[in-house]
Amino acid sequence: MHSDKNSGVYMERESMEFDVVIIGGGPSGLSAAIKLKQLASQNNSELSVCLVEKGGEIGAHILSGAVLEPRALNELIPEWAELGAPLNTPVTKDHFVFLSRKSHYKLPTPPQMNNDGNYIISLGVFCRWLAERAENLGVEIYPGFAAAEVLFDEKGSVRGIATNDLGVGKDGKPTENYMQGMELIGRQTIFAEGCRGHLTKELFKRFNLREGKDPQTFALGIKELWDIDKEKSKPGTVFHSVGWPLPTDTYGGSFLYHLSNNQVAVGYVVGLDYKNPFLSPFEEFQRFKKHPSICSIFEGGRRVSYGARALNEGGFQSIPKLTFPGGCLVGCTAGFLNVPKIKGTHTAMKSGMLAAEAVFEAVMQNTTETTSYEARLQSSWLWKELYKVRNIRPSFSRGFLAGMIYSAFDTFILRGNAPWTFKHHEDHVQLKEARFCKKIEYPKPDNIISFDKNSSVYLSSTNHEENQPSHLQLIDQEAPIKINLKKYDSPEQRYCPAGVYEIVHSEDSSEPYLQINAQNCVHCKTCDIKDPTQNIMWVTPEGGGGPNYPNM
Repeated sequence: MHSDKNSGVYMERESMEFDVVIIGGGPSGLSAAIKLKQLASQNNSELSVCLVEKGGEIGAHILSGAVLEPRALNELIPEWAELGAPLNTPVTKDHFVFLSRKSHYKLPTPPQMNNDGNYIISLGVFCRWLAERAENLGVEIYPGFAAAEVLFDEKGSVRGIATNDLGVGKDGKPTENYMQGMELIGRQTIFAEGCRGHLTKELFKRFNLREGKDPQTFALGIKELWDIDKEKSKPGTVFHSVGWPLPTDTYGGSFLYHLSNNQVAVGYVVGLDYKNPFLSPFEEFQRFKKHPSICSIFEGGRRVSYGARALNEGGFQSIPKLTFPGGCLVGCTAGFLNVPKIKGTHTAMKSGMLAAEAVFEAVMQNTTETTSYEARLQSSWLWKELYKVRNIRPSFSRGFLAGMIYSAFDTFILRGNAPWTFKHHEDHVQLKEARFCKKIEYPKPDNIISFDKNSSVYLSSTNHEENQPSHLQLIDQEAPIKINLKKYDSPEQRYCPAGVYEIVHSEDSSEPYLQINAQNCVHCKTCDIKDPTQNIMWVTPEGGGGPNYPNM
């Protein structure tokens, strides 16, 4: 018998058994699924593969710039062009600039950022295409099902996952729409949850996967999709900037990619190790768009979509142990983003492909742990690529200028072969108390180029069933007021890009309280990362909820 921790209902869950269960329908999970089926076909073997995705459809929760380096795709599906892969906009120009308050200065493009041979894409559309390839090979894909619980056998090995119950009310009791979750049992389970995976956090603790590794460090990426005037459209043009409006002690910068069909993807990335609790990544992004060198692109245009997502930036030093009895980690849940290259899709795909090779071997040999995965990884181009750039992101902890100087030295002189490796720090401990920091006055939105959070969230098509337990949980109910408000002026009001957190002052002048508007959540995970007391826990809501990004 089973007691669901949310519903309190006691009953036996239905279960389905597969050879391999994959959690997450992003590039790493889909690549793993495709590779597994390819290997089964090549070896004349039967292999059942199931993939679950919490978004209402594949691509619904996928958010990236995105420029795709096709290296891994070439290996996985060499005939991708003939099969109609949505790589329609090859990069034609690269621009890398430093912004001052009123001007810009062209910088030499670092070799890691050279995009010759790459493509500007919608990652959501690309993932839907990968899903079609996977289904054609026999992969069973279940969108709208959120993996809520890791299942273990009597020996402590992972035996699969359970999806969460639907139709559980705010009070934790079943409603008339109650539908029990299912157990998906696998001989191996591949976790491809993306950055700050909910279940992956549990695996880190249970199997001590982070022992001897640097802390993971993160950034928040915020993106908008615009329709612009035809005369301003330059398909294939890639633009990146550093400098204004961020202070010199804060890592980050912009991207602006010209797609076909007179569309532009524009976004801003802010390292979550910033120190000033008054800083708002969302507002910094809105300020960036108003720069004299930038704003003309958007004049006469129309904003059509909005989203936000945390990114792993720890790279090589922060990669955890990737295997454990019954499963393994791939993609951004493991942290394979190449920060200086500003790309993670090709590395996520490659990790999924390598994991698939190890998982297939383990299933065929009936072994519990995919021990060959890490060896395969360490002998691959992915490992070499991340090793060479390992010192660039942490060098910026010494400030923008120091980071730029060191990065040039490491890239052009040392060529990534420095005899040292810089360390990372945890983001949540970096915030200074508000009394030591200068308050930042952000301009009001003009609703033409700059906007507020509520209108932005509307464009993300975010929706959650309101009568369900909040997926944003506080460990200590008093900490938001006694610590966060008192010491840091409630930074959750500013680091959240969706207006989820509000300090409310009652009309009767009683104590203020933290209001959590969970229905606004775009699943970026920033609160789970940046809260200074690590008091906010992001757990999975009902499947199918959250943002719905059609072409992001």
